[in-house]
Amino acid sequence: MGLLDSIRGDIKAARQRDPAATSDLEVVLTYPGFHARQIHRLAHSLHGRGMRVPARVVSHLGRAFTGIEIHPGARIGEGFFIDHGMGVVIGETAIIKDNVHLFQGVTLGGTSTRRAKRHPTLDRNVVVGAGAKVIGDVTIGENAKIGAGSVVVTNVPPHATVVGVPGHIVAFADPGDDTVLRLPDPEWDIIKSLESRIAELESRIAELGSGKTQKKTAVSVDGEDEIT
Repeated sequence: MGLLDSIRGDIKAARQRDPAATSDLEVVLTYPGFHARQIHRLAHSLHGRGMRVPARVVSHLGRAFTGIEIHPGARIGEGFFIDHGMGVVIGETAIIKDNVHLFQGVTLGGTSTRRAKRHPTLDRNVVVGAGAKVIGDVTIGENAKIGAGSVVVTNVPPHATVVGVPGHIVAFADPGDDTVLRLPDPEWDIIKSLESRIAELESRIAELGSGKTQKKTAVSVDGEDEIT
């Protein structure tokens, strides 16, 4: 795909995924995610030619302009869209395939200081919610969804929905008919059980404090008073 066609694809992705986008011109002039993507194109090209310092300078200027930090070494596919964008960080060895959608505050980070693959790979059609952190050399499968605020440190299979800290799978989308299969959530079940038990104990404590239990009475046993 040529450069102009690729840029048109970025504009189309913004129009399709953001109902607030009313025209191509609006996307080109006012969308920081679109700007960050185009700046990364230049930085990545310089990086690929071994011009590491100029690439980092371009990336740094892009960060100052958009609030989005994309390392020049990151590989990004077609139809990439960052919604709102502020605070997004994408590491050096991250791989983002086609039609990926990121929201504000997303981090694709690393856990190692080795010069090796240490950032995530996002397969096609992945959606990562606001504030989510995907850390390490993990793979997020095709059509997977990461919930807002989640922290993902393990691989995610295709079509899964992941939420929580640490992230765990709560649903699978059926690629055949778009239905969603909800999975049992043992952690949530335990929390609900504990809440129910606490409510029961609080009720019993309230009864004890209100005098609903048997009142103490004085009786005489062999001429001596005894409290019962």
